[in-house]
Amino acid sequence: MGKPNPILTGHSCAPDAAAAVSELRTQIYQPHMALIIFFCSSNYDLQQLTTAIHQHFPDECVVGCTTAGEIGPAGYLNHSLTGISFSATCCTAVVGHLDRLQSFDISYGRTFAQDLLRQLENTDAYTETNQNFGFLLIDGLSVREEPVTHALQDGLGRIRMVGGSAGDELNFEQTWIFVNGQFNPDSAALVLINTSLPFHLFKTQHFVSGHERMVVTEVDAKNRVVKEINGLPAAAEYARLVNVDPEQLTSDHFAAWPVVVMIDGTDFVRSIQHANPDGSLTFYCAIDEGVVLRVAHGENMFDKLTTTLETLEEQLEHIQGMLVCDCILRNLEAARDGSKAAISELLNQYNAVGFSTYGEQFGGVHINQTLTGIAFGEETVFGSETVFGKQIACGNKEDTND
Repeated sequence: MGKPNPILTGHSCAPDAAAAVSELRTQIYQPHMALIIFFCSSNYDLQQLTTAIHQHFPDECVVGCTTAGEIGPAGYLNHSLTGISFSATCCTAVVGHLDRLQSFDISYGRTFAQDLLRQLENTDAYTETNQNFGFLLIDGLSVREEPVTHALQDGLGRIRMVGGSAGDELNFEQTWIFVNGQFNPDSAALVLINTSLPFHLFKTQHFVSGHERMVVTEVDAKNRVVKEINGLPAAAEYARLVNVDPEQLTSDHFAAWPVVVMIDGTDFVRSIQHANPDGSLTFYCAIDEGVVLRVAHGENMFDKLTTTLETLEEQLEHIQGMLVCDCILRNLEAARDGSKAAISELLNQYNAVGFSTYGEQFGGVHINQTLTGIAFGEETVFGSETVFGKQIACGNKEDTND
């Protein structure tokens, strides 16, 4: 018999919260779990979900968030619960909670990340020969992803971080982060993991910028609202460039034709969330006045993702599990162009678990229209001995921005 897989994934489409958690547990339970990460539809009764998590995982470290769609063993899902568990035989983890993001202080965030890293390094199971990474889940309606992501990555230094912004089924009303045993608004959870598993942090996107310039001439930067482009109402000018009636603009158009900004020769996607009645555009990312944007057009998303995952498979020899944060606009595009089933099968093939997001994080940058993630290979073996971690240390105190 081979070694047990230290990463287990599962999902449930049961509409009842208690039944969904019970079904998920049967798929991801393993002795001595270091960490459980889940992703759930905001349609669930979150209090019932919380009660069920306490019942079925009373002693485990559990982190999660609400979504704009889930990704699990069946690929793209809706109105479901997906999750992944990591064995303490190969991982040690600590979790920190940032609350009150509206009053987030950058210097505090930097110190918060440094303190959490010291907490990880001080656990009994921490192994210097293992590698570390960070995974961030953050309120997708906080409009605070940029400063939080930048500050945390600055505090972590060379330890790289990826993550995603929580969603709520495209209702844009309230998103939730599950940490410290409860669902929290206006919050973020930072998970730091020390592991003997080989892994790669990655991102992939499939958009190429056009040539016509769009200069942002009036903006409400705090709320990510662009009022004017090229001195004209933003929605009307964008609609002109994509040859659509401004009154007919939908999420499908924003998914098909995002805008990009070039930084140091590299295009970064800045996706539009929705058009507003006053003719302005609300973005998923911060936009400053004077920024030059260009409408981008997509290449084949399935082909680009296939190439990315094949490369990761070759580098890791075998991908036994992936954590992925996939922009909701990619999900919408796949549904529109008919590639959703094929992409679902591809994600399933590479054992992906994750969610459709309101934004993604990679390093210290908040981005859109991108898939970010961590791909895990098999344990590193030296001779006949496998290098493992031993146990979990999970943050129990709620951190604040005092």
